[in-house]
Amino acid sequence: MLTLLFVLLVNAALTGTAHAVEKSYYSPVIHIDVENHRILISQLGGVFYIDVPEAARPHMEKLPISGLVDFVVEVRGEHEMPVLKSWKVKSGESTCMHFNGKECTEK
Repeated sequence: MLTLLFVLLVNAALTGTAHAVEKSYYSPVIHIDVENHRILISQLGGVFYIDVPEAARPHMEKLPISGLVDFVVEVRGEHEMPVLKSWKVKSGESTCMHFNGKECTEK
């Protein structure tokens, strides 16, 4: 009986934990906030910021304003900003057309 109760409690605890989800957004770059390390994008008529990690910060200003970019982000929770993982510039000029999470690459 105690074993069954323990299994049920552990299962309930594991079910309630939030897992980070990877998501892709194809969006124009609306604004680059260098000071706060974030990029404003749009999706389905709404706008929101994505957080830029340390590795991408030297390259974020290379993104073309109004250029279309495929952003891959990690969604951590409902009240937290998504975190940038990578990008691929689809339209617009940039010296960093593809950021793989660590560095700019050609592909």
